[in-house]
Amino acid sequence: MLELTVLTVPDCPNEAILLERLDQALDGHPEVRITTQVIDTEADAARWGMHGSPTLLINGVDAFAAQGAPASVSCRLYRDEAGPTGGAPSVAALREALGEARSGALPQVADSVIPAVLAQAAGRGGRGRVAPVEGGLRAVHQRVLRSFAETGRPPAPADLDEVAMVYGRSGAVVMADLHTADLLRLDAGDAIIAAYPFSPVPTRHRVQIDDGPQVHAMCAVDALGMAAMLGRDVTINATEPGTGHPITVTVPAHANIPGGGGPVVWAPESAVVFYGQQEAAACCADPQPEDVAPAAAEVCCDCINFFTTPAAAQAWSQAHPHITGQVLAQRQAWQIGVHIFGPLLQPFV
Repeated sequence: MLELTVLTVPDCPNEAILLERLDQALDGHPEVRITTQVIDTEADAARWGMHGSPTLLINGVDAFAAQGAPASVSCRLYRDEAGPTGGAPSVAALREALGEARSGALPQVADSVIPAVLAQAAGRGGRGRVAPVEGGLRAVHQRVLRSFAETGRPPAPADLDEVAMVYGRSGAVVMADLHTADLLRLDAGDAIIAAYPFSPVPTRHRVQIDDGPQVHAMCAVDALGMAAMLGRDVTINATEPGTGHPITVTVPAHANIPGGGGPVVWAPESAVVFYGQQEAAACCADPQPEDVAPAAAEVCCDCINFFTTPAAAQAWSQAHPHITGQVLAQRQAWQIGVHIFGPLLQPFV
């Protein structure tokens, strides 16, 4: 199923044009869900991946982003092979992008290419990590994330019941639904063992939240996405698999945004991220149906790590042939973290 999100500034004059052309491009596909998100700050534009208004996200990805395009709340102009198309992609261009998304061909985002594995476990088969509003899932999910961000610990069951009761449900039932959707993970006793991006147990990715607790991230990309999700600066202290060499990454809340918090700083400057995944059959205690992506905590979190150099990452990869993946440049790894986790704590009605 395709999920389309239209990102616009308030009162965008081209929003109606895009929605009208989408309606034509989607003729015969009523199963596609379209939502609209109003963006009014550069920081939110970066978190959501808006490169001008209006922006169309197809399963969370901007299929029309130009190479190196910055986040922006300015008006956006489109063109295709036939020339300018005005304030929205042409119907033909929309049909082509939707067709590519259905076939699993992921487009480029800004100046990086998102690895294909992002559409599987890490990105829940292309569905992203924003919980549905229905049934109290998003409200309870956000309560879990805020508890980790504020205290470094999961919330008490009574806190979750208080949130879930607004939806006529219990916290335990909603948490079970979140587990099934791999929006978090529970053990056999219903204790949280993963609340992406947070880990309730120590990992090799320690994250100090500015004016907040020290927490642990499930993986390197999760750690890189925390600042955008929380709107707070973070400092990541990680260790390289195999050698234990330290890597430190300082991520401002509004990194790389004009007038924002400055660049992401990596030490050593040669550091990279290896983005990998192992076969579900080799690790999953609870195999998923063929049409359901396996849990990220089981197949990829241990395989997404910081390394001091690209050579070190490649050497580790060669020593672990059961893991497939690729080395990500610094900006690419950070962008993926923002793409996945930036929207998770956005307010909703």
